[in-house]
Amino acid sequence: MNLFIHAVHVLAAGVWLGGLVFTSAVVSPAFKTMPWTPQERIATRSAVGRQYTKVARINLAILLIAALADGAARGWSTRAAVEIALILVVLILSEMHARVFVPRLGQAARSGDETLRQKTLRVSISVSMLDLLVSFIIAIIAI
Repeated sequence: MNLFIHAVHVLAAGVWLGGLVFTSAVVSPAFKTMPWTPQERIATRSAVGRQYTKVARINLAILLIAALADGAARGWSTRAAVEIALILVVLILSEMHARVFVPRLGQAARSGDETLRQKTLRVSISVSMLDLLVSFIIAIIAI
């Protein structure tokens, strides 16, 4: 049973990290090549993001539960506590992105304020990159 729990734990970490890498390395660059207005790009990204958020929330819940179960099965350690704390950080960063930055990007695009849109986009990308880095560390710890 411990092996099964650990396998689910590692798989959930890999699926989470894989989704982030895919969106960062494939989806975002592909969107940049599209001949869309900023408003169209934001609308498309928002639609994709809303769908991804549904899947991501489920995956993060599975990851958190699996990490907790793995920690309980293997005996609590500093490693387990750090990983769980980092998963909570990722949850917060992900929710910030979905609930704060995506709506702000949409508002900036609709308003036509290119300076505000660029500033918000830079902050959003920084949060996403931090999320990616922390997720990479989680995957390493899970393994």
